[in-house]
Amino acid sequence: MPEETQNTNRPPAWQTLLAFSIVYLVWGTTFLAIRIGVHEVSPFLFAAMRFLIAGGVLFGWTLAQGDKFPNAREWVSVFIVAFLIFVMDYGLLFWAEQRVPSGVAAVLLATIPAFTALAEITLLRTQKLTVSLGAALLIGLCGVAVLVSRSLDLGGEPVNRAGAAALLVASVSWSIATALTKKLPMPSTKVMNSGAQMFAGGILLALSAGVLGEFRTFHPSAVSRGAWLALLYLVIAGSIAGFTAYIWLIHHESLTKVGTYAYVNPVVAVFVGYFLAGEPLGPRTLLGALFVLISVVMITMASARRATAARRTPRAADAVET
Repeated sequence: MPEETQNTNRPPAWQTLLAFSIVYLVWGTTFLAIRIGVHEVSPFLFAAMRFLIAGGVLFGWTLAQGDKFPNAREWVSVFIVAFLIFVMDYGLLFWAEQRVPSGVAAVLLATIPAFTALAEITLLRTQKLTVSLGAALLIGLCGVAVLVSRSLDLGGEPVNRAGAAALLVASVSWSIATALTKKLPMPSTKVMNSGAQMFAGGILLALSAGVLGEFRTFHPSAVSRGAWLALLYLVIAGSIAGFTAYIWLIHHESLTKVGTYAYVNPVVAVFVGYFLAGEPLGPRTLLGALFVLISVVMITMASARRATAARRTPRAADAVET
């Protein structure tokens, strides 16, 4: 019944195109905006600014719409997940982009689906390690190896290893958080859940910035207009508009279609970094990105096939949920 309603009440094509454009292009360009900002503002503080403002707006908006305020147990879960996503993922992403080109950072974060698959195998036990999945994971790791290897003669400097390691830890952290959200008591609606997580993440990032002493080196008058504009872009376009478009899409399109942003965003980020910021785009970057994206596509297609099979066999699907 829900699928029939979706087909008979489809929104205008221009709305769908606009929403996909925002998710594809805006989220793909946020990596360059981050890189611009963290060259003038310390990374955890810059991330805290973004998510405190955007999270506060989204959280306040959901309350104004009448969503139920999270209870104590839900807040505990929210802060656990927020730590993994916003401190350990976004915080490390902002830190790494001081050392790694924005396009390459996007490519390395595209390994999230691979680590999510591993989390489903090891933590949730909702997936088995098949030959095709193993091959996809191996291809993704080969892409990472191409980007960081100093022995391969591919031209251009290999990616900073500390930055690459931070981005891989970020990907693992996001994947663990994804698995935990299926086990922990979370706020009732997706919008409230995301708004609460974003706001909690901003608080935790601000605390992290304080512990790291980043407030002592922050002088607003010394920050250029470009960095402030980058922050404004991340808050309005990257977080508020991007999140709104994403939520709208998952209510009107299949998750398989919406999930294509996972391998479109890195491509956008690589070319935006090259054309707008002069970031290197040599054989090393192209080959590493190709391996990672092939891995993402294989894992995404396997997930789509598994979801389709689960819908056709309700009893099996119920067993997985249990």
